[in-house]
Amino acid sequence: MSDIVSEFNSYRERMNEKIIADNNKIIKRIFNLDTNAYQDGALDVKTKELLGLVASAVLRCDDCIRYHLETSYKEGTTKEEISEALGIATLVGGTIVIPHLRRAYEYWEALEAQR
Repeated sequence: MSDIVSEFNSYRERMNEKIIADNNKIIKRIFNLDTNAYQDGALDVKTKELLGLVASAVLRCDDCIRYHLETSYKEGTTKEEISEALGIATLVGGTIVIPHLRRAYEYWEALEAQR
């Protein structure tokens, strides 16, 4: 199951390199803003990643969900914390979020399987 993790990361890295290589100032600034927004501040990284996860689920962005799940995992977030955050996302987003919830659980299981 961890193939989905390595496939996602490989694709993301490859495509990000191509995007950055185009040297588009606006896109580079957005990438930089995104990176800086998730740094420690008044809120810690773990909290910000959970916020990003909830927003990504509500917006139904599977790539974003995977990214925030993986970063949350690396930050030591527990399955229970992820479950609560995804519960809030499903409450706010409604039943249309459920297919993304399924894929989020699948991806979290793949992350845990890498231990």
